[in-house]
Amino acid sequence: MVFVLQVVAAQKAGMTLQSPNKKIKVELVREGTYMLYNVMYNDTTVLDYSHLGLVRADADFSENLSLSSMSTVQTVTDNYSMLHGKKTICNYIASKRTFHCKNGNGQFIDIIFQVSNDGVAFRYYFPAGSKGIKSVTKESTTYNFTAGSKAWLQPMSVAKTGWQKSNPSYEEHYLQDIPVGTPSPLKAGWVYPALFQSNNTWVLITEAGLDSNYCATRLINDSASTEYSVGFPDPREVFTGGGLLPVSKLPWYSPWRIITVGSLQTIAESTLGTDLAAPAKKIDASFVKPGKASWSWINSKDDFIVYGEQKKYIDFAADMHWQYCLVDVNWNVKIGYDKMKELTDYAATKNVGMLVWYNSAGDWNTTPYQPRNMLLTHEQRIKEFGRLQTMGIKGVKIDFFGGDGQSMIKYYIEILEDAAKFKLLVNFHGATLPRGWARTYPNLLTTEAIAGFEMITFEQRHADVEANHCAMLPFTRNAFDPMDFTPMNLYKIQTRVKRKTTSTFELALSVLFLSGIQHYAESPDGMTHVPAFVKSFLQDLPNSWQSSKFIAGYPGKLAIIARKYGSQWYISGINGEAIEKNIALDLYFVKGKKATFIQDGKEELSFEQSTITIPANGKMNVPLQSNGGFVMVVE
Repeated sequence: MVFVLQVVAAQKAGMTLQSPNKKIKVELVREGTYMLYNVMYNDTTVLDYSHLGLVRADADFSENLSLSSMSTVQTVTDNYSMLHGKKTICNYIASKRTFHCKNGNGQFIDIIFQVSNDGVAFRYYFPAGSKGIKSVTKESTTYNFTAGSKAWLQPMSVAKTGWQKSNPSYEEHYLQDIPVGTPSPLKAGWVYPALFQSNNTWVLITEAGLDSNYCATRLINDSASTEYSVGFPDPREVFTGGGLLPVSKLPWYSPWRIITVGSLQTIAESTLGTDLAAPAKKIDASFVKPGKASWSWINSKDDFIVYGEQKKYIDFAADMHWQYCLVDVNWNVKIGYDKMKELTDYAATKNVGMLVWYNSAGDWNTTPYQPRNMLLTHEQRIKEFGRLQTMGIKGVKIDFFGGDGQSMIKYYIEILEDAAKFKLLVNFHGATLPRGWARTYPNLLTTEAIAGFEMITFEQRHADVEANHCAMLPFTRNAFDPMDFTPMNLYKIQTRVKRKTTSTFELALSVLFLSGIQHYAESPDGMTHVPAFVKSFLQDLPNSWQSSKFIAGYPGKLAIIARKYGSQWYISGINGEAIEKNIALDLYFVKGKKATFIQDGKEELSFEQSTITIPANGKMNVPLQSNGGFVMVVE
């Protein structure tokens, strides 16, 4: 009874905030010594009362909190552009209210909420100043789901496990449609973005606005509870000699906690993960060119990082009208800097830019690949990046980070900042989720942080679940951040692994997946086995998208999304299940228009192309083979 009265009192006091369209509502209440919040969508509870607060080493802001005052409701707007992603121009509008709270010692903390039509965001702010450094030792934020909710979650890997102790790398497979409260099988929590279904409403949780003062976090739930808490990294996830926990002088903002709320269409079309990221740094971004890349390693692995093979892949990129060619591990010893300069000069005559691989690692892992230990300090980076710029190299792929601690996050950001000075694009591998950094640092074009196609080439068990795995990703990992899955093997994997998806499924990934640079998993030889119309499709494929629309789908089972460039719509669909389907589509936005339709042929590894007219009412059925796909280009 006391708690109910407090909720009613909170409502009367105006401790609420609604989205501009009034569909999402957040309530704050004080229960005992805790400050709590809940989230409702269309008057139905999505998140039950959940905890708020932080603990600093010198003060506790998680208990004995009381509301001192609150601001009026303000309207926040932000209009910004992205060089790649779901759309070119992003528009954010939200209702904002700041709740000024204080702890039992009279020390202040602000809790800032912003509610947009697609979700809730909040962060903490310490308004007082300080002479010394403060440290956050714990975050008390939780997300408390109602009983019966379901989850689609990727387990966080345990630090210092995996190949050469290089985890965590965000490369586990998702547990799907599991009851909330299911313990993480690896006992290290769950990664973002984390997808839930609560009372028939979809919820996607992540974070953004992460800077070098804070650590990356994860969700912790190992007690069979419906309440998920924000957890800090394993103490081993640090840069050598660096710190684990958030540290800063005051005043101090924490990262944003983001809760996307609505339908699967909301999840698939939302840009909250970049809306809440810090605006782009003021750099000359004219060198940042999204595009596509050839890449030999995915097919021929370590032994073929040699001059002749890389020249062949430069020619391949040029023939396909792709912008880049990536040279992977040990190029510095198998090719050498001087011969790499020759390759770069040759590529330039073909209008192909060269990208090269680096090992990030200091002594936190034992990966043997080179170049190694050349980027650990600012002085080293300035020397190496300057040399690469002189050689004409366009970007770097940096691998094996293995950590989310504050000092490791600082390392990521310092690399991005130093690379920008030398007009170098960046691709992080063996890495953390980038959490909106593609907006803040435009030279970050992609990040792995996924069990990508390389895993499929290693083991049959990964290939067996590829279709299901890929149909998860537009609703989870690839919802906000660029993803270097390295997709699209059209012919055959050049190992003993047998691909279980159809060739058109693979082709569809070229549109479905979002990455500032798409490194394709096809070889020059493999491309000779596909029809000319497939090659033409890939030669003409845009490098970025102006807008995106969700057409149909369900996590792990189906994903159909349309993306626009110029006057054309590219519609891409994949079947995540090993059963044939006939999908009813509503293509109202292109009704009556002509389209080129590519689908699976009757023979294995074959394609069929036809010219169709979208019905006048926009409604049509599309057949999908088992683990199959399609692409459609609408003029």
